[in-house]
Amino acid sequence: MAKEDETEEVSLWERLDRPQAAPRASLTPQRIAEVAVDLADREGFAAVTMRRIATELGVAPMAAYRHVSGKDDLWALMVDRVSAEMEPAEQPESWRETLRAYAVRTRTMMVRHPWLAQLPMPLFALTPNRMAAAERQLASLDGQGLDVDTMMAAFRAVSSYVQGATQAEVALAQYMRDQGWESPDETRRALAPQMSYLMETGRYPTYRRYTRGAARKDDAAWQFETGLECVLDGVAGLVERGRT
Repeated sequence: MAKEDETEEVSLWERLDRPQAAPRASLTPQRIAEVAVDLADREGFAAVTMRRIATELGVAPMAAYRHVSGKDDLWALMVDRVSAEMEPAEQPESWRETLRAYAVRTRTMMVRHPWLAQLPMPLFALTPNRMAAAERQLASLDGQGLDVDTMMAAFRAVSSYVQGATQAEVALAQYMRDQGWESPDETRRALAPQMSYLMETGRYPTYRRYTRGAARKDDAAWQFETGLECVLDGVAGLVERGRT
Protein backbone atom coordinates (compact mmCIF):
# COMPACT_ATOMS: atom_id res chain seq x y z
CA MET A 1 0.00 0.00 0.00
CA ALA A 2 2.85 2.42 0.85
CA LYS A 3 4.44 1.84 -2.54
CA GLU A 4 1.12 2.49 -4.28
CA ASP A 5 0.60 5.76 -2.38
CA GLU A 6 4.11 6.91 -3.27
CA THR A 7 3.42 6.32 -6.98
CA GLU A 8 0.27 8.44 -6.82
CA GLU A 9 2.22 11.40 -5.44
CA VAL A 10 4.78 11.48 -8.28
CA SER A 11 4.24 14.50 -10.51
CA LEU A 12 3.60 14.30 -14.23
CA TRP A 13 6.99 15.84 -15.01
CA GLU A 14 8.90 13.44 -12.76
CA ARG A 15 7.17 10.53 -14.47
CA LEU A 16 8.13 11.91 -17.89
CA ASP A 17 11.76 12.39 -16.81
CA ARG A 18 12.09 8.76 -15.81
CA PRO A 19 13.47 6.30 -18.40
CA GLN A 20 10.59 4.65 -20.24
CA ALA A 21 10.24 1.52 -22.28
CA ALA A 22 10.18 2.29 -25.98
CA PRO A 23 6.61 3.49 -26.66
CA ARG A 24 4.61 3.17 -29.83
CA ALA A 25 5.74 5.98 -32.13
CA SER A 26 2.19 7.30 -32.37
CA LEU A 27 1.51 7.30 -28.65
CA THR A 28 3.69 9.37 -26.35
CA PRO A 29 2.73 12.19 -23.99
CA GLN A 30 4.36 14.63 -26.42
CA ARG A 31 2.35 13.27 -29.36
CA ILE A 32 -0.85 13.40 -27.32
CA ALA A 33 -0.12 17.04 -26.47
CA GLU A 34 0.59 17.84 -30.12
CA VAL A 35 -2.74 16.38 -31.24
CA ALA A 36 -4.63 18.06 -28.40
CA VAL A 37 -3.17 21.48 -29.24
CA ASP A 38 -3.94 21.02 -32.93
CA LEU A 39 -7.54 20.06 -32.10
CA ALA A 40 -7.98 23.05 -29.79
CA ASP A 41 -6.52 25.42 -32.41
CA ARG A 42 -8.81 24.09 -35.15
CA GLU A 43 -12.04 23.40 -33.32
CA GLY A 44 -11.85 25.04 -29.91
CA PHE A 45 -11.16 23.79 -26.42
CA ALA A 46 -14.46 21.89 -26.16
CA ALA A 47 -13.33 19.51 -28.92
CA VAL A 48 -10.42 18.24 -26.82
CA THR A 49 -11.45 14.98 -25.19
CA MET A 50 -9.45 11.83 -24.59
CA ARG A 51 -11.81 9.93 -26.87
CA ARG A 52 -11.31 12.43 -29.69
CA ILE A 53 -7.54 12.44 -29.20
CA ALA A 54 -7.49 8.64 -29.28
CA THR A 55 -9.49 8.69 -32.52
CA GLU A 56 -7.05 11.16 -34.09
CA LEU A 57 -4.15 8.92 -33.05
CA GLY A 58 -5.85 5.71 -34.15
CA VAL A 59 -5.72 4.06 -30.72
CA ALA A 60 -8.22 2.94 -28.10
CA PRO A 61 -9.12 5.62 -25.51
CA MET A 62 -7.76 3.51 -22.67
CA ALA A 63 -4.38 3.35 -24.41
CA ALA A 64 -4.09 7.14 -24.18
CA TYR A 65 -4.88 7.00 -20.46
CA ARG A 66 -1.74 4.93 -19.91
CA HIS A 67 0.25 8.08 -20.76
CA VAL A 68 -2.07 10.85 -19.54
CA SER A 69 -3.96 10.10 -16.34
CA GLY A 70 -6.68 12.70 -16.76
CA LYS A 71 -7.68 16.19 -17.84
CA ASP A 72 -5.27 17.99 -15.48
CA ASP A 73 -2.30 16.17 -17.00
CA LEU A 74 -3.62 16.80 -20.50
CA TRP A 75 -4.07 20.53 -19.86
CA ALA A 76 -0.59 20.75 -18.34
CA LEU A 77 0.95 19.03 -21.38
CA MET A 78 -0.92 21.38 -23.73
CA VAL A 79 0.20 24.46 -21.78
CA ASP A 80 3.78 23.24 -21.68
CA ARG A 81 3.85 22.56 -25.42
CA VAL A 82 2.65 26.02 -26.47
CA SER A 83 4.68 27.74 -23.73
CA ALA A 84 7.83 26.85 -25.65
CA GLU A 85 6.72 29.59 -28.07
CA MET A 86 7.44 32.23 -25.41
CA GLU A 87 11.19 31.70 -25.65
CA PRO A 88 12.83 34.53 -27.64
CA ALA A 89 15.12 33.54 -30.48
CA GLU A 90 17.89 35.56 -28.84
CA GLN A 91 18.09 36.30 -25.14
CA PRO A 92 18.00 40.08 -24.47
CA GLU A 93 20.71 41.56 -22.30
CA SER A 94 18.79 43.97 -20.03
CA TRP A 95 16.09 43.11 -17.52
CA ARG A 96 13.64 45.46 -19.27
CA GLU A 97 14.15 43.96 -22.71
CA THR A 98 13.92 40.45 -21.23
CA LEU A 99 10.57 41.12 -19.57
CA ARG A 100 9.33 42.97 -22.64
CA ALA A 101 10.34 40.17 -25.03
CA TYR A 102 8.57 37.51 -22.96
CA ALA A 103 5.49 39.71 -22.60
CA VAL A 104 5.15 40.33 -26.33
CA ARG A 105 5.74 36.68 -27.19
CA THR A 106 3.25 35.57 -24.54
CA ARG A 107 0.60 37.78 -26.14
CA THR A 108 1.43 36.32 -29.54
CA MET A 109 1.14 32.80 -28.10
CA MET A 110 -2.24 33.48 -26.48
CA VAL A 111 -3.68 35.11 -29.61
CA ARG A 112 -2.44 32.15 -31.68
CA HIS A 113 -3.99 29.69 -29.21
CA PRO A 114 -7.14 31.45 -27.91
CA TRP A 115 -8.27 28.33 -26.06
CA LEU A 116 -5.65 29.18 -23.41
CA ALA A 117 -8.04 31.83 -22.12
CA GLN A 118 -10.63 29.09 -21.48
CA LEU A 119 -8.41 26.80 -19.42
CA PRO A 120 -9.25 26.73 -15.70
CA MET A 121 -5.59 26.71 -14.68
CA PRO A 122 -3.17 28.37 -17.17
CA LEU A 123 -1.89 30.90 -14.64
CA PHE A 124 -1.02 28.17 -12.16
CA ALA A 125 0.23 25.40 -14.44
CA LEU A 126 3.65 24.28 -13.23
CA THR A 127 5.35 23.01 -16.36
CA PRO A 128 9.01 22.90 -17.45
CA ASN A 129 8.63 25.47 -20.22
CA ARG A 130 6.63 27.88 -18.06
CA MET A 131 9.16 27.54 -15.25
CA ALA A 132 12.02 28.14 -17.70
CA ALA A 133 10.36 31.36 -18.88
CA ALA A 134 9.80 32.50 -15.30
CA GLU A 135 13.38 31.64 -14.36
CA ARG A 136 14.85 33.75 -17.18
CA GLN A 137 12.70 36.73 -16.27
CA LEU A 138 13.48 36.49 -12.56
CA ALA A 139 17.17 36.01 -13.32
CA SER A 140 17.14 39.23 -15.35
CA LEU A 141 15.92 41.08 -12.24
CA ASP A 142 18.44 39.41 -9.96
CA GLY A 143 21.32 41.73 -9.06
CA GLN A 144 19.24 44.88 -9.67
CA GLY A 145 19.07 45.82 -6.00
CA LEU A 146 15.71 44.12 -5.37
CA ASP A 147 15.04 41.58 -2.64
CA VAL A 148 13.54 38.28 -3.75
CA ASP A 149 10.00 39.24 -2.70
CA THR A 150 10.13 42.44 -4.74
CA MET A 151 11.62 40.58 -7.71
CA MET A 152 8.70 38.16 -7.66
CA ALA A 153 6.15 40.97 -7.22
CA ALA A 154 7.60 42.81 -10.23
CA PHE A 155 7.59 39.65 -12.35
CA ARG A 156 4.00 38.89 -11.37
CA ALA A 157 2.91 42.46 -12.10
CA VAL A 158 4.14 42.14 -15.68
CA SER A 159 2.70 38.63 -16.04
CA SER A 160 -0.68 39.71 -14.68
CA TYR A 161 -0.84 42.63 -17.08
CA VAL A 162 -0.01 40.36 -20.03
CA GLN A 163 -2.58 37.74 -19.04
CA GLY A 164 -5.33 40.24 -18.31
CA ALA A 165 -4.82 42.42 -21.38
CA THR A 166 -4.53 39.47 -23.75
CA GLN A 167 -7.46 37.58 -22.28
CA ALA A 168 -9.59 40.70 -22.82
CA GLU A 169 -8.35 40.93 -26.41
CA VAL A 170 -9.12 37.25 -27.07
CA ALA A 171 -12.53 37.49 -25.38
CA LEU A 172 -13.49 40.50 -27.52
CA ALA A 173 -12.47 38.66 -30.70
CA GLN A 174 -14.54 35.65 -29.63
CA TYR A 175 -17.53 37.86 -28.79
CA MET A 176 -17.35 39.49 -32.22
CA ARG A 177 -17.28 36.06 -33.89
CA ASP A 178 -20.23 34.88 -31.80
CA GLN A 179 -22.22 37.97 -32.82
CA GLY A 180 -21.23 37.67 -36.47
CA TRP A 181 -19.41 41.02 -36.47
CA GLU A 182 -16.55 40.86 -38.94
CA SER A 183 -14.73 44.11 -38.20
CA PRO A 184 -14.27 46.75 -35.47
CA ASP A 185 -16.37 49.19 -37.51
CA GLU A 186 -19.21 46.67 -37.70
CA THR A 187 -18.90 46.11 -33.97
CA ARG A 188 -19.11 49.83 -33.27
CA ARG A 189 -22.16 50.18 -35.50
CA ALA A 190 -23.90 47.34 -33.66
CA LEU A 191 -23.13 48.93 -30.27
CA ALA A 192 -23.83 52.49 -31.40
CA PRO A 193 -27.32 52.80 -29.82
CA GLN A 194 -26.04 51.93 -26.35
CA MET A 195 -22.87 54.00 -26.69
CA SER A 196 -24.71 57.03 -28.09
CA TYR A 197 -27.19 57.04 -25.24
CA LEU A 198 -24.47 56.78 -22.60
CA MET A 199 -22.38 59.55 -24.17
CA GLU A 200 -25.37 61.84 -24.55
CA THR A 201 -26.09 61.70 -20.81
CA GLY A 202 -23.08 63.97 -20.34
CA ARG A 203 -21.77 61.83 -17.48
CA TYR A 204 -18.65 60.61 -19.27
CA PRO A 205 -16.97 63.62 -20.89
CA THR A 206 -13.44 62.19 -20.90
CA TYR A 207 -14.56 58.91 -22.40
CA ARG A 208 -16.56 60.87 -24.99
CA ARG A 209 -13.39 62.77 -25.93
CA TYR A 210 -11.63 59.44 -26.37
CA THR A 211 -14.35 58.02 -28.64
CA ARG A 212 -14.18 61.10 -30.86
CA GLY A 213 -10.44 61.66 -30.93
CA ALA A 214 -8.74 58.28 -30.58
CA ALA A 215 -6.60 57.29 -33.57
CA ARG A 216 -5.56 53.80 -32.36
CA LYS A 217 -8.84 52.22 -31.32
CA ASP A 218 -8.20 49.19 -33.50
CA ASP A 219 -4.45 48.86 -32.99
CA ALA A 220 -4.39 46.06 -30.42
CA ALA A 221 -0.61 45.65 -30.59
CA TRP A 222 0.00 49.35 -29.91
CA GLN A 223 -2.47 49.35 -27.02
CA PHE A 224 -0.84 46.27 -25.51
CA GLU A 225 2.72 47.52 -25.85
CA THR A 226 1.87 50.99 -24.53
CA GLY A 227 0.26 49.47 -21.45
CA LEU A 228 3.25 47.19 -21.09
CA GLU A 229 5.61 50.17 -21.11
CA CYS A 230 3.57 51.71 -18.28
CA VAL A 231 4.05 48.55 -16.20
CA LEU A 232 7.76 48.32 -17.06
CA ASP A 233 8.20 51.97 -16.08
CA GLY A 234 6.82 51.00 -12.67
CA VAL A 235 9.34 48.15 -12.39
CA ALA A 236 12.09 50.56 -13.47
CA GLY A 237 11.13 52.80 -10.55
CA LEU A 238 11.57 49.86 -8.17
CA VAL A 239 14.95 49.05 -9.68
CA GLU A 240 16.09 52.65 -9.42
CA ARG A 241 15.10 52.83 -5.77
CA GLY A 242 16.77 49.48 -5.12
CA ARG A 243 20.08 50.77 -6.49
CA THR A 244 20.12 53.89 -4.33
